[in-house]
Amino acid sequence: MTAEINIQSGRKAGDGAAVLEVENLTVEFPTEDGVVQAVRGVSYRLAPGEAMGIVGESGSGKSVTSMAIMGLLPKTARISGSVRFRGEELLGRSENEYAAVRGKKIAMIFQDPLTSLNPVYTVGRQIAEAILAHNDVSKKAAMDRAVELLATVGIPFPEQRANNYPHEMSGGMRQRVVIAIAMANDPDVIIADEPTTALDVTVQAQVLEALEAARAATGAALVLITHDLGVIAGHADRICVMYAGKLVEKGTVDQVFYEPRMPYTLGLLGSLPRLDEGGRERLTPIVGSPPSLMNLPPGCPFTPRCPLAQPVCEEREPDLYATDAPAHLSACHFHEKLVGVSAAQLFRPTSVDTEGVTPRDLEVQQ
Repeated sequence: MTAEINIQSGRKAGDGAAVLEVENLTVEFPTEDGVVQAVRGVSYRLAPGEAMGIVGESGSGKSVTSMAIMGLLPKTARISGSVRFRGEELLGRSENEYAAVRGKKIAMIFQDPLTSLNPVYTVGRQIAEAILAHNDVSKKAAMDRAVELLATVGIPFPEQRANNYPHEMSGGMRQRVVIAIAMANDPDVIIADEPTTALDVTVQAQVLEALEAARAATGAALVLITHDLGVIAGHADRICVMYAGKLVEKGTVDQVFYEPRMPYTLGLLGSLPRLDEGGRERLTPIVGSPPSLMNLPPGCPFTPRCPLAQPVCEEREPDLYATDAPAHLSACHFHEKLVGVSAAQLFRPTSVDTEGVTPRDLEVQQ
């Protein structure tokens, strides 16, 4: 960082209080056909420096949740609940009040870098604008800082690249520019919304390395939104699984990956290629599609796709139950029946696995 720029984030060493608290967040979109319940009572706490992953299929409410936190939803959206940054409520603030937080204290990396960047300005100027918006520094100091940030996120020849326009860069390099903009003001929280979508595996790894460099340089907590559990595995401390606008499982990475207690989570893991399987096991798909979030019926939204479904699942939507592991929660009436069960056992009703266990052995008793 240059001598002229002294960005103070307000971060306190050893401060164990949550940097971001989301409590019972609900987002609805009124339409001519009915009300779309995009987010339904989402709650989580993010500690300083922590990395939390939010996973789920498209349409599960991941991005809408983060857009609500950032104050970027249209005025027609009906938002309730609470979003607190370092104890201060964000919901209900004016646009000017939100602008003082957005980009400086909470930064967001959007899914498509080409639409995030202005095509008529150089990338260096756009990074410098993010710095000038929140700091009283000279344009030269801001440009020097922009070059420094480009180097931090791994862009070669940053002095020359700062003069490039977005279309002169590859998709991976554009995404690294967006990461540089996000870390420009040393934020306390970075929300990354599908930062590796449409990138090949090699470039994906480079972008994730740049994101880790941004966290190391700023000390920011991270909310990593993705549908790819493989991305979460090496870059998050905790995981929140979303389905039909609601959190259906929460826990540490090891808890969710090795001891999933929600059929939907088990299905996601079963559809993920694994290197340790050596290509011998076929992937296990989840039959069916996510439900419409308009006029949801009572009961668990996953019921039509769930092999464990019982009449109670159609009558009452489960809360997040505590499992036998600390801080591991599951929204399944029969989460205890999933101990030691594989995705192949649960989602292949006509097959028998190598241990001779069929889905009939998983039948639950009411």
